[in-house]
Amino acid sequence: MHGPASPGWLLVALCAATGAYCLLRMRSSDETQRRAAGDEALMGFGMAAMAVPGSAFTPPAWVWPAYAVLFGGAALRALWVGRSGTHHLHHLVGAAAMVYMAAVMTASPTAGHAHGGSGVPLLTGGLLLYFAAYVLVSGVRLMPVAGAPGSAATGSAPAWGDRPELARACRLSMGIGMLAMLLTI
Repeated sequence: MHGPASPGWLLVALCAATGAYCLLRMRSSDETQRRAAGDEALMGFGMAAMAVPGSAFTPPAWVWPAYAVLFGGAALRALWVGRSGTHHLHHLVGAAAMVYMAAVMTASPTAGHAHGGSGVPLLTGGLLLYFAAYVLVSGVRLMPVAGAPGSAATGSAPAWGDRPELARACRLSMGIGMLAMLLTI
């Protein structure tokens, strides 16, 4: 992606750490948690790889179409699984956004948008609005609720890999990362 190196490396670190935590979440005893964690790990590591500053590493031309194919497959999987739940629809939007960013980088790996004209393309603007709303909603969901399951008031804490607040924080950080990446293309 384009942009200054320091924020780019911070984005790489955030996304890689999120992907690593999602890999650890795949050890959950809940099958739906494991599947969601696997999808989120793919997104976290994929975002980390795409966010490496161009000044540090210029990938070969085949990398961007490969990302498009990889995340196109992830989008199809999310579409198939999304028939049963809304969170997978978010995975579909995230994977589609990654395909879009890879396609933009394929078209113009050094100059940003190759769409001509000025301003933000409509699809980029729509994705920015979606992820901004997602980040705000995710942030609100992180606020503690007295007496909620797993809170100190109830005395029963879930296993560390099944903690919903950690999964929400993971999703929040990936939403922020997606916003940052969309702003730089």
